[in-house]
Amino acid sequence: MSQKTQKKLRDSFFSQKKDWRKLLYQRWIVKNIPFFLFAAVLTVLYIANGHYADKTIRKINATSRHLKEMEYEFKTVKRDVIFRSKESELAKAVEPLGLKELTIPPLILTDTLGN
Repeated sequence: MSQKTQKKLRDSFFSQKKDWRKLLYQRWIVKNIPFFLFAAVLTVLYIANGHYADKTIRKINATSRHLKEMEYEFKTVKRDVIFRSKESELAKAVEPLGLKELTIPPLILTDTLGN
């Protein structure tokens, strides 16, 4: 290649590079800085919302598991209470204390002085 051709290529390359630099420093970029900032804020809010949703879902799942455990415990305790409140089980429980079931019906007391 001749020197003229090389010089033209080099000049065109540097002029393109200068054009690229001009693009970076043009007014429209400066004018659109508020929009770029707005887009960045929206992006941050979108990411934060995703993290918040994930955290809330984890809390809901944990609460659901805890609720199931409490339901199982409630059913177990309720079954035990119902079993222990049977008359035969109560009699067995109070027998060591010296209490026994009545074999005769209770007496009815009446007031003889009052009308």
